[in-house]
Amino acid sequence: MRQKLNLITLGVEDFQKSLHFYEKGLGWEKSGKSLDELALFDLGGIVLALHPRSELAADTTLNYQPTEFSGLTISYNAKSEKEVDEVLLQVKKLGATIIKPAQNVYWGGYSGYFKDPDGYLFEVAYNPFWPLDENDNIIL
Repeated sequence: MRQKLNLITLGVEDFQKSLHFYEKGLGWEKSGKSLDELALFDLGGIVLALHPRSELAADTTLNYQPTEFSGLTISYNAKSEKEVDEVLLQVKKLGATIIKPAQNVYWGGYSGYFKDPDGYLFEVAYNPFWPLDENDNIIL
C-alpha cells in the first residue's frame, strides 16, 4: 500500500447541521462533486467527506457505538498561537464543545481540542518544529 491517505469520511447524525458547521460556520467550500447526502471538502491533497452516520454504518456492516475518546484526533496546524486561540473561539461560537482550552503542551507547542457537533475530536495546534510550506502543508 502506498504511504498516502486520500479521504476521511465522518459519519454524521444530522447531515444539514454538520454541513452548516463546516460550510457556513468554518467557511469551507463544498466541492461540486458533492451529492445530496455526501459533502466533499478539498483540503489540499486530502478530502474530508460528511455522510449520514446510519448509511456509513450500513456500508461498513458495523453498528455505530458512541465513545468519549476513540483514540483518533483530526488536527489543524495553525501558523501561530494567536491563530489557535482565534480558531477555538470561532468554533465555540458555532456550537463546538471545547474539550481542552489552548495551552502550552509537553511537546513544545501550543494546542487545544474541540469536538464538532457530532463529537469528532479536533486538535488546533501551533507546532514551532513543523513549518508549513506555501500550500500550508507540514514540512517534516
